[in-house]
Amino acid sequence: MSQTFEVTGMSCGHCVNAVTEAVLTVDPHAQVTVDLPTGHVDVLSEQPRQDLVAAIENAGYKTQ
Repeated sequence: MSQTFEVTGMSCGHCVNAVTEAVLTVDPHAQVTVDLPTGHVDVLSEQPRQDLVAAIENAGYKTQ
């Protein structure tokens, strides 16, 4: 299932990697695409949305 998150607080490539790695800790098989300028993170995963949100927020970013 494809899910899109609006993530704030990302400003560089390190942030992109941190968010990607956070999602991959929940679902190692997820496909993650981060658009840094817009803050949109697209995730293809069967994991529940709340688990993905928790992982992103635990990495230090806010989701909307």
